[in-house]
Amino acid sequence: MRAIVISSEIISHLKRLPHRFNATLSFSSETSPLVAFGDDRESTYSDVPKPCRRKSERKPYVTPMKVLIERAKKEREARKAQPCRVLEEPPDNGLLVPELVEVAHRVYLARNSLVSGLSQLVRIIPVLRCELCNEVHIGYVGHEIRTCTGPRSGSRSAMHVWRRGGARDVVFFPKCFHLYDRVGKPRVGHDERFSVPRIPAIVELCIQAGVDLAKYPTKRRTKPVYCIEGRIVDFESVAEDIENKIKLSSENIKALPNASPVLARHVENYPNLVMNNSNLDWLSEEERNKVRDLSSHTLEAWFEMISGAKKMMEKYSVHTCGYCPEVQVGPKGHKLRMCKASKHQSRNGLHAWQEATIDDLVGPNYVWHVDDLNGSPLNNNLKRYYGKAPAVVELCVHGGAHIPNLYKSMMRLDVVSPDRDEVDLVA
Repeated sequence: MRAIVISSEIISHLKRLPHRFNATLSFSSETSPLVAFGDDRESTYSDVPKPCRRKSERKPYVTPMKVLIERAKKEREARKAQPCRVLEEPPDNGLLVPELVEVAHRVYLARNSLVSGLSQLVRIIPVLRCELCNEVHIGYVGHEIRTCTGPRSGSRSAMHVWRRGGARDVVFFPKCFHLYDRVGKPRVGHDERFSVPRIPAIVELCIQAGVDLAKYPTKRRTKPVYCIEGRIVDFESVAEDIENKIKLSSENIKALPNASPVLARHVENYPNLVMNNSNLDWLSEEERNKVRDLSSHTLEAWFEMISGAKKMMEKYSVHTCGYCPEVQVGPKGHKLRMCKASKHQSRNGLHAWQEATIDDLVGPNYVWHVDDLNGSPLNNNLKRYYGKAPAVVELCVHGGAHIPNLYKSMMRLDVVSPDRDEVDLVA
């Protein structure tokens, strides 16, 4: 922020005036609602999501490149000092992390509750999405903020073309390839792209962390693997006892003794509130209370899923392409030559894999926050006064859930936005 320098003579003259003058007040030449609040107030709004980066720019690295290089050097030196060694730390040795098995089950249940709750809330609370880009809006009327990046956006002055959306537009679950053996065969080849199933990455992360699904089998080891000159060697017998596999699956399906009470009450227990009513204003007081409970439960399931996924990502590797949204859960990324993003010709279509973040695993779809669903559309000239929030949070808040403290600053609840007829006075 460019600050105007005020000389000491001007300050001394201002101090002689009959009114008080604060010498620590800062001025700015830019039009901003945070003028004269200082750096402390500005840091409050630093968490508002920034516009999307250019397609030619790479995603920022989660771990600095210098740290990655030093880590690779240490691994190379350890490999030379001991060519044949047993991997002791799970999950690199093929075994499960014991303390994350329960977390994986909670995340899997939370995702199911979240999807079920969103499928009911989107029928009551309107969700709009742009036909030409990925922009999402919660409200009956789409906003007028010119941020469309779709085809021929220049001819429309970057205005969005709105249509009715659904639960898939609220939360984005990118898919990845399912790995039967994450240690023995961690990469999927280009020729295997049609034979290996693709499932949501959050589900694949839960499977690798300990959730057993009959539709997507995975190999569970009882002994750690060996690393011989950088290659993984498994001396465990390939033949597995079918009875042990069935016993293992039945034990994992049982209810957890310390399961979260939030997830014990499934969303399907709520009656269908939208058989005859499709507007939030038409609901009775009893139905509003049910919608409020459903919104609170869905929001709690969202936080349960996000917090558990972060814990699992500390141990289980998740990779994403540096230029496109492709995600792969496992020690390495796949070898499919399907990247169409920037500089893909130099990589022969291969993805530029790097460490993923929680937003790469579960797309939050940040939307503009509106106070009233029936209010006037957001004005493009006043967008610096508006806040943002994940679409799940915005949807549940309008359903009656309490506003989480984590997103109060991002939503800019303490900023009073001017009316549309006051644009010329503040813009």
